Amino acid sequence: MKVREQFILISIIAVIAIIGLSFFWHPILWAFLLVGPLVIMGFFDIMQTSHTIRRNYPLLGRFRYMLESVRPEIMQYFVETDTQGRPLNRIFRSLIYRRAKGENDTEPFGTQMDLYHSGYEWLEHSMYAKNNPKDIGEFPRLIIGGKDCKQPYSSSLLNISAMSFGSLSKNAVLALNKGAKMGNFAHNTGEGGISNYHLENGGDLIWQVGTGYFGCRKEDGTFNEVTFRENALRPEVKMIEIKLSQGAKPGHGGILPASKNTEEIAKIRHVKPGIAVHSPPSHSAFSNPIEFMHFIKKLRDLSDGKPIGFKLCLGRKQEFMDFCEAMLATGILPDFITVDGGEGGTGAAPVEFSNSMGMPLREGLIFVHDTLVGFNLRKDIKVIVAGKIITGFHMARAIALGADGCNSARAMMLSIGCIQALQCNTNTCPVGVATQNASLVKGLVVEDKAPRANRYHEATIHSFLELVAAAGLNSPSELTRDHISKRSGLYDVKTYHDIYPPIKEGSLLNIDTIPADYKKFFQVTRIMK
Repeated sequence: MKVREQFILISIIAVIAIIGLSFFWHPILWAFLLVGPLVIMGFFDIMQTSHTIRRNYPLLGRFRYMLESVRPEIMQYFVETDTQGRPLNRIFRSLIYRRAKGENDTEPFGTQMDLYHSGYEWLEHSMYAKNNPKDIGEFPRLIIGGKDCKQPYSSSLLNISAMSFGSLSKNAVLALNKGAKMGNFAHNTGEGGISNYHLENGGDLIWQVGTGYFGCRKEDGTFNEVTFRENALRPEVKMIEIKLSQGAKPGHGGILPASKNTEEIAKIRHVKPGIAVHSPPSHSAFSNPIEFMHFIKKLRDLSDGKPIGFKLCLGRKQEFMDFCEAMLATGILPDFITVDGGEGGTGAAPVEFSNSMGMPLREGLIFVHDTLVGFNLRKDIKVIVAGKIITGFHMARAIALGADGCNSARAMMLSIGCIQALQCNTNTCPVGVATQNASLVKGLVVEDKAPRANRYHEATIHSFLELVAAAGLNSPSELTRDHISKRSGLYDVKTYHDIYPPIKEGSLLNIDTIPADYKKFFQVTRIMK
């Protein structure tokens, strides 16, 4: 007899038995308070057609869905090891929490990492290590602004990466921005526009302008010069970043679920509330590299000369080559380029895009850096990176591979209380970071979390500078690919210099000096011809 038939038989026997016993002991009828709902739920399971498990295993089948609903928590708290968690393992999460709280961030009894596993990386130290950064003085800063920039920005080496109000709650934005103000580092608005919560505490802003032109948008969704200038001239806005694509969903455009699109957010973005808002996959203000360069100049002029750059997750290499040739053809250069890796992401993204689209950070960074060097443009453009930048080593590796500075999103979220519940896209974030649910948002206390963002930032910059000093270097700019080694097999170790030999400056400007790996990009009609 199948479970379904057994349930039906047991239910009938139980009901008859209770009714029969009630003739001898009337209080037995109280048993229907327990038995009645179970019988009703069981017969409902049998009658419904959506879930085969519940239909074939009434009542018992419900346990399957109950266990499945708490599977992430069971995995995170009881099953996964310190090195297995995804996207960020427990070692990294715990490190962020300890630094954010100002607690001891050292580890006992040696590393838990498998040093002989393919892919393990390390920074080569020197016998002639320099003094501890605490003895050197203030943290170094990065000046962003090229020859046409009238208002260059002195940036921290680590800033908050792009996350929009809407994706994040108002309290999360307030906490991050206040932390940025306390620590003198910058807060990227994300493509959702500038809200009052970005302005309340006066932290430095990098205003991101995406394909939806939120905050500088006409009714038809096209770019609005008037509202752009109004926002760009705000004293809090230090730089403007044009978002071409992002690591979580390159080529797709941002997604704001309908449940998060409140009246307030819709007003900021100039869209209708209560509907899912999908940014277009590409910009309408330009359609080719030459037009893109002129758009950069337009934004620089409208902002009275503030630094203008763009963010991309690298896709087709040919297209970035076209950008570089357009820079040479027009003489218009961005002040900075932010390279996002395919491993990036904080909010909602289609699975296929998140898992299988976009170049990983290291390869994307190396190509962007080398290509700029080859076109003799690198000295005039700063390169920033984003994509799982968590520790001082991640910063050191990125800068050694060609970056000038770093942005971090998930680490900053964790610093203000994120527990990696993986509910960013459901509006049910239990700690009030990535939700618009007022009750959940209330649980995030800005005055408590803002100092944590500041402490995490300061401790991570300090650990990075300690690594630089341990390598015997006087400045982060002295880091090169020779300083990072990577295991590619049990007995095979190479530096990044060996894996990705640097390109010679200006080598892409002469047909006779073009490296073999780049020649295929010159076999098609070029912009400059």
